[in-house]
Amino acid sequence: MSLSRRITEAPAGVRWHRGRLATSLLYRRAFRSIGRGSVVVAPRVLRGVDRISIGDGVAVYAGAWLAAEGPDASVTIGDRTYLGHDVHVHSIDPVTIGSDCVLADGVFVASTDHGRGDRSATHGTGPITIGDGVFLGQRAVVLGGVTVGNGATVGAHAVVTRDVAPGEVVVGVPAKPVVPADPEQTP
Repeated sequence: MSLSRRITEAPAGVRWHRGRLATSLLYRRAFRSIGRGSVVVAPRVLRGVDRISIGDGVAVYAGAWLAAEGPDASVTIGDRTYLGHDVHVHSIDPVTIGSDCVLADGVFVASTDHGRGDRSATHGTGPITIGDGVFLGQRAVVLGGVTVGNGATVGAHAVVTRDVAPGEVVVGVPAKPVVPADPEQTP
């Protein structure tokens, strides 16, 4: 058996099993909805969970920060999506993450910003839509008012300030295309 095969098939750890138990006993009652087979493992912060919906087969790993704050806030996560360690999703305006997505460790997605005069005040920056089958690389940032199209890839440490077309690959600060959009995925 190759090393990579052993790593990907490692048995679930104690944290995973505790997360599965907490998801079924505690979180399922508190969240707007949590789909079958979804697991939330040792989150750092959970706020406004009554406005957070998680699809089937979703994995939310340790250190996640999921927050829906304010009257228009909501977070919706599609089926079979993976949120790595220390992923931060913060909503004042709605945030929608599609199905079959991967948000690598340390990804930051926020439809919020702090005020310029009063730094303790926050406000919405526009809804965020992340399509199906999107990959957000380690420590990528997606800011408010942005749509990331189906099948797009955002490179590690990129800062997305504008829409990303379906199938497009973007990198850098601010994120710019390095592989053009896939015409097959354009609506």
